Amino acid sequence: MSDSTVRCWLVEREFGDRDFVTLVYATPDGSRYQQRQRSSTALRTGSEVTAATRIPEDDLEPVADEATRNRYAAEVDRVTERYDPDDPI
Repeated sequence: MSDSTVRCWLVEREFGDRDFVTLVYATPDGSRYQQRQRSSTALRTGSEVTAATRIPEDDLEPVADEATRNRYAAEVDRVTERYDPDDPI
C-alpha cells in the first residue's frame, strides 16, 4: 500500500435522480480517476466541492479508453486555467 497522493482535478459532475451527485476527479494526464458520490443535501449544507483534491494513489482507477483519457486531460487543463486547487467549484 502506497502513502503517496496525487493531486486530481474535478472533470465531471453528474446530478442523479436519487439526491446524489457523482463527482469524478482525474489526474492531469487523464489516465487515472476516482469517482465519488455525495448527497446533494450535504453539498448544499457546507461540504464544498473543490477544483482539486489529493487522492491516495492506491485509490485511483485506470481510465479504460483513450477518448475518455483525452476528455479528462482537456477538462483538467480547462479547470486549472480557471481555478486554484482549493477553490469551490
